[in-house]
Amino acid sequence: MLSSIASTVSVRNVLRRFRRNPQGSAAVEFALVAPLFFALLFAIIETATVFFASQVLETITQDSARVIQTGQAMMPGGISPTQTAALTQAQFKTYVCNQIPALFSCAKLYVDVESSPSSWPVTISSQIDGSGNFIDNMQYNTGGPCDLVFVRLFYQWPLYVTGLGYNISTLSGNKRLLSASAAFRNEPYNGACS
Repeated sequence: MLSSIASTVSVRNVLRRFRRNPQGSAAVEFALVAPLFFALLFAIIETATVFFASQVLETITQDSARVIQTGQAMMPGGISPTQTAALTQAQFKTYVCNQIPALFSCAKLYVDVESSPSSWPVTISSQIDGSGNFIDNMQYNTGGPCDLVFVRLFYQWPLYVTGLGYNISTLSGNKRLLSASAAFRNEPYNGACS
């Protein structure tokens, strides 16, 4: 019995000394604040990366759309005698992929080109279904001179910070669908518009 009283007194003394000693308080405070700090830091980094990747995709879309607008990527069998290339859908995607920096993987890039000889509005459907899956129904129709063309690029960007309560995913599987578009009227590259 005497030993249990002595151990209780000894534990109290240790706790009293621990409470009065301020040397470990910084470590305890950091342990309490660190998870929130790092979660916020990683969320900021991931959001900035997504915005940066989206802007790069937007730039690639504008540059690639110029090839269609000037008639250089007209569909095979086109009517322009001044065209410099007749790119198929696969060749146009390769052209787009050659502009992509190391930030993107060409395998996850989707290219959609739609045209309309009539006036706006052109109906464009959503590429995400009700379950959060990507709908791959890409078309390739570059149109002719003076046609209205709508070029869209899609990329499924993987997200990593979603487990910390910050989730900006738009697709199932912790991915965000990045999309960029360009709408324009083709130039009269055969000399006149019909």
